[in-house]
Amino acid sequence: MRLFRAPRTLRLRLTLVYGALFLVAGLALLGVTYLLFDQQVARSFENRIVTAPPGRHKQMIIIQDDVRLTGDTAVEWLRQQELKLRGAALTSLLAQGAVALVAVGGTAVALGWVVAGRVLAPLHRVTDTARRIAAAPMAERGLHERIALEGPQDEVKQLADTFDTMVERLDHSFDGQRRFVANASHELRTPLTLNRALVELAMHRRTASPDVKELGESLLEINTRHERLISGLLLLARSEREIAERSPVDLADVVTHVVRQSADEATAAKVTVYEVTAPAPTTGDALLLERLVHNLVENGLRYNVDDGSGWVRVVSRAAGDGRVEVEVSNTGPDVPPYDVPLLFKPFHRLGDERVVTAPGAGLGLSIVRSIALAHGGDVRAHPRDGGGLVVTASLPRSAALGGGAQ
Repeated sequence: MRLFRAPRTLRLRLTLVYGALFLVAGLALLGVTYLLFDQQVARSFENRIVTAPPGRHKQMIIIQDDVRLTGDTAVEWLRQQELKLRGAALTSLLAQGAVALVAVGGTAVALGWVVAGRVLAPLHRVTDTARRIAAAPMAERGLHERIALEGPQDEVKQLADTFDTMVERLDHSFDGQRRFVANASHELRTPLTLNRALVELAMHRRTASPDVKELGESLLEINTRHERLISGLLLLARSEREIAERSPVDLADVVTHVVRQSADEATAAKVTVYEVTAPAPTTGDALLLERLVHNLVENGLRYNVDDGSGWVRVVSRAAGDGRVEVEVSNTGPDVPPYDVPLLFKPFHRLGDERVVTAPGAGLGLSIVRSIALAHGGDVRAHPRDGGGLVVTASLPRSAALGGGAQ
């Protein structure tokens, strides 16, 4: 077990080092002062006691308390007085010097704390900026921040400028990556559309054989999955940008609309959809919020049981902390708790990762998370008792639709 724990902050360490150096310097100064005083006292008494030249006699006479002292007795008396003066000087120096050293040392430590704080203030600014960037919902969201430290070109200024340069390069890198995904997805849409047209044209010919029609249906299904993947990539690239223009949206209306749209898919999957809506006003992009709810419902329908007993429950509500929520729960297979965070990563699906030819491309919950973060919200999920998943999207509440903060 460690008996001594080092100070945690650099400011405290600098203050302690400064105080220790000041204490050592003060003790050295007291020591030098005493040595100089001791030498001065010794020199003064030696000047009083002078040895007589050869052949001559010099007599010292001292009258002390009406007593006449001469010769060796007078010299011994002077020696005693010298010792008493040195002792008194040492006592006074130790007592008064220690008090003065403690008082001035305390003042020096306080000034050292203030000076260290002012010197380290630019470093705190660098730390605060880095912490805000790290705490952003998505790493690339905070990369627009810069320290922009002003002052002399010292080590701290160089550190801040280097940090700004690094963040700027990361910002450009993330922005270029988003533009590449968007542009590549747009470019891929054209050949997919052309493929669909050619396949449909071949299938609808009067001379088309059953084998050609069967092959065409398979190709159309594959083409549809690819189109869904491209649309998901486009939406993911779009949702990862900040929402500049916002409009009032009630999530209850969005839930009702999405449940109505998903009725046919629910019937085909033999899954019952329960809708529980309450006013949930927020602001944002209505199309993106509709996609958020649609992906949650679609995920609940797709990963469910196939025996006709499955259900999906969609709830919109206003939370008590200035937030509104959409919660989608469903029956389905058991989900390991350690796999839940991975579900929000692109192309990740339980038991079948990165398989884009399946009905789902693994982008549904990734898009949900990106849309929620772009609106200043978040998404959380946990396994439901008995199988299935409970996913809750939380967004900032707005009073624009008459839902004041509770």
